[in-house]
Amino acid sequence: MRATLRWAHSDLRTHRGEALFLVLATAGIVVSLLLATALFGYATNPWQRVFTQAHGAHVWLHTGPSADTGKLAELDGVESVAGPYPTASTTLAARGTRASVELRGTSERPTVGRPLLTSGRWLDPAAPDGVVLETRLARALLAAPGDTLTLPADGTGTDGRTATGAPRTLTVLGIADSAEPRYRAGEQPGLVWASPSAVRDPGGEVIGLRLTDPEDTDYAVQRAVTVLGAGAVSEVSTWKQARSEAQGDNRLLGQVLGLFGLGALVAAGLAVHGAIGTRIRGHLRDISVLKAIGFTPGQVVRVFLLQHLAYALLGAVAAASVIQALGSRIPGRLGDAVGVWQGLPGNTVALFVVPVGAVLLIGATTGLAAWRAGRVPPVPVPRPAAPLGGRLSGAARQALGLRLPPALVLGWHRAFTRRPRSLATVARLALPLLLIVVAMSAWTTIDRFDSRPDRMGLPTALTARADSGLADPDARTLLERDRQVAAAYPGVEVAALVPGQTATIALRGLGTHQDPYPYALAEGRAPQGRDEAVAGQGLLDLLDVQVGDWVRMTVGDQPQILHIVGRSIEPENAGRVISTSLDTLRENDPDLGPTLYELRLRPGADPQQVADRLATAGHGRLDVHAVPNPADGLSPLRGVVVGLIVVLALIGLIELLTAIGGTVRESERDLLALKAIGLSPRQITAITVMSTTCTALAAVVIGTALGTPLAHWLIDAQGRSSGIGAGIAQGPSPALLLLFGAAAVTGAAALAAVPASRAARRRLADTLSAVA
Repeated sequence: MRATLRWAHSDLRTHRGEALFLVLATAGIVVSLLLATALFGYATNPWQRVFTQAHGAHVWLHTGPSADTGKLAELDGVESVAGPYPTASTTLAARGTRASVELRGTSERPTVGRPLLTSGRWLDPAAPDGVVLETRLARALLAAPGDTLTLPADGTGTDGRTATGAPRTLTVLGIADSAEPRYRAGEQPGLVWASPSAVRDPGGEVIGLRLTDPEDTDYAVQRAVTVLGAGAVSEVSTWKQARSEAQGDNRLLGQVLGLFGLGALVAAGLAVHGAIGTRIRGHLRDISVLKAIGFTPGQVVRVFLLQHLAYALLGAVAAASVIQALGSRIPGRLGDAVGVWQGLPGNTVALFVVPVGAVLLIGATTGLAAWRAGRVPPVPVPRPAAPLGGRLSGAARQALGLRLPPALVLGWHRAFTRRPRSLATVARLALPLLLIVVAMSAWTTIDRFDSRPDRMGLPTALTARADSGLADPDARTLLERDRQVAAAYPGVEVAALVPGQTATIALRGLGTHQDPYPYALAEGRAPQGRDEAVAGQGLLDLLDVQVGDWVRMTVGDQPQILHIVGRSIEPENAGRVISTSLDTLRENDPDLGPTLYELRLRPGADPQQVADRLATAGHGRLDVHAVPNPADGLSPLRGVVVGLIVVLALIGLIELLTAIGGTVRESERDLLALKAIGLSPRQITAITVMSTTCTALAAVVIGTALGTPLAHWLIDAQGRSSGIGAGIAQGPSPALLLLFGAAAVTGAAALAAVPASRAARRRLADTLSAVA
């Protein structure tokens, strides 16, 4: 055992840099996998915890005020019912901030879908104007218990109804978590619980259904709509939609970290395998000596195996310790995710299983290579001599005949003369480069949401809603008067029941035939004629239709039949959106007027400054807010991508150093022949550098050629699964890829120059010893 430790210590002193890189790469991989685990737990468990503690409803149905909802409690599969509660869609204002809300009247605290108070207290009959706000809405309004909110006198709610009477004030009594879909500016109104007397002009009712079998949600929705009548149901939301919205970008971050972490783990395992194989070929004489003095094959295998397991274990333990001690202090969402994850029951198990799994995988690849060391015979078998590692090919001889530089020809020949080994080296080096190209593509796609939002389904930057006191011509004049507003497209958005009555989608009418809305199309064409529309990927998947099909939906009791002529990129509402012109919707309802305006700004305009100016010019009659950009929620991904590139670069560096070491060792027996034919030490050095450069260049070409289409496929696949749709992937520019490849090849040549120069200037006795 003592001899084994001494040999391992000697080997460590010889390969300090390689050991350090392996430890750092393992630590980076384990950190990525642990952060991915934390994000998955953070994405799922908080909502699940709220849903369980709140005894949440699996289905929420918004109906008209005259609907007979009492029949729903008698349906098979319905365990219990929440409500019905009177509702009113309106707008609340606080500290200059306005938000669309659903005012829900309840006389007592619900038992199904029960709000979980995080601060303050529940509604009090002694305070009839007291309200409880949903957490995200309270955050958007900067409201806390004790604050006062203003209910405008003449505000138009999201249902188009007009508030009447004098302005009112509401007092915030408490803040509560809810398992229902949360507030999103311009997409989902916030939830406000109030006493029934505070809901003075209810526009409808809402009822929640808790089911005995949550998997029967679609069937339960269909039966409920059938009982009530399609015309009585205005909107349906389910627990699956709420869960998906709550997971949101956190799940995407977890998927990215997990994917790259596993890819990096495989690359690290292959790099270790290649490093050990190369070192075995370079230490055949030492291994033979070890066996000659009594080492068994098992002991030789354990030397390599335990040595690299120790490196991997050190990196894994360091990564787990850092995440456990400092993970919650990471700024932003990653720190929040780790903090929540550390409080979950399965945290300790994951903190143990993930590092152990990484170490075992590296150990498995190490064992395969170390097994070859155990098969080395005690007496070295002389290797057959061959010029420059193999007979010169016809192309190489012709190149020398053309008087090309010998270093160029012989370096290229040395790099690819042993095809199986050369191809394996190129493949191991190409894998981390491929993953780096994928990471760069992810960065470029996120950046495209900021730089070219019009091509990513965000042709407009602001959404404005006018109160009923501001007529359509006056509103458009007011909006277009601003010098930085290029166009104001009138529109309306309503909830529509899909065929089968199992869910609701967003039906939008935007622009007119004379002034069409500039959709971001991925397939087909823009709507031009009557009844033509474009749809998001989420809607196509939901209805199992494609571009060219006709679809039927129901708005209230009015059917709407549209011809899908194109697929648009839809970041909102999980892509469950179908859009047509406002003129098309007016054919069914001539009295339909615009309830919102989508504003396209001139290049260089600041959306927040324009929104503030318009709100001031509207004198409280305009609610203007920025269109949500998915890139805002993906900002932590930029730091993740940088970290992953660093980890992958370390793995690539390990493989590159291994390749350089193998090339230098294999060139030692050719050194005498090269000197004998008159090559100088500089030319001999250039042969090794050129061999390394050719290997790196081949890996860069393969990594780039495979990484670019793979990145497009992965990003578009994620776009399809999220409902946004394919067509959002954006690869790095050719100039960036060229710079990346040049940096990788130049770095490889620079790293090879020093050891190659030392080998070319070795003493004659050392060279003869190495050949022997």
